[in-house]
Amino acid sequence: MMRALYTASTGMLGQQIQIDTTSNNIANVNTIGFKKSRAEFADLMYQTLEYAGTATSQTSVSPTGIEIGLGVRPTAINKIFTQGNFQETGNNLDVAITGKGFFQVLMPDGNISFSRNGSFKIDQNGSIVNADGYKIQPEITIPEDATDINIGTDGIVSVVQAGQTVASQVGQLELANFINPAGLHALGDNLYINTEASGEPINGQPGLNGLGQTRQGFVEQSNVQLVVELTDLITGQRAYEASSKAITTSDEMLQTVNGLKR
Repeated sequence: MMRALYTASTGMLGQQIQIDTTSNNIANVNTIGFKKSRAEFADLMYQTLEYAGTATSQTSVSPTGIEIGLGVRPTAINKIFTQGNFQETGNNLDVAITGKGFFQVLMPDGNISFSRNGSFKIDQNGSIVNADGYKIQPEITIPEDATDINIGTDGIVSVVQAGQTVASQVGQLELANFINPAGLHALGDNLYINTEASGEPINGQPGLNGLGQTRQGFVEQSNVQLVVELTDLITGQRAYEASSKAITTSDEMLQTVNGLKR
């Protein structure tokens, strides 16, 4: 009887992780470049009371055996890097990636992080930065007298300066890709760093070697689909309630046993 109590408790803990993950997805439904997460689970070990194939007579064996599962455990929270929808902004410094790849961002500690958020700004020195003021790598500086900024699908950044009619190139956006993007470590603020699981970054020009192209004047929205998340939320809630009912039922059965002797 006590086995059912502990088994059901693992179900409640597992569904709590499911609901926590789903809640984070819903909270970031409007976060630019956000990638949703999915909680994954596996069953725990089994207590074997009788092995399949055990002899039941001289001429027969048990076809199935008796194995009692001991619950569930979380195995991973997997980032899903599917493409989000695009929103046109008309802002020359908004850039979306159509396909694979990440923008490279220089952190204050000197390390490189990676992001799908292409909502860029210009700092006091003319450098292209993200919302936190971290410079995009390779560093690109916009001249002070620039009257127009153009970012091509190949990542080339060119400007038209005051008094000129011909655009001049001032830099090149490079993208980074990974063999296993799901292995990236999320820092928050739409930033990731590579790990041994993700592999080293593979840098290149947008549109080449499997990398996506850059689209100026667009941002990539979150890939969270509210209908799916709300369905998962309801499923998790009901599964959590069902596990709690299993605990209540086990408790009532124990109460019956305890009431046999009065």
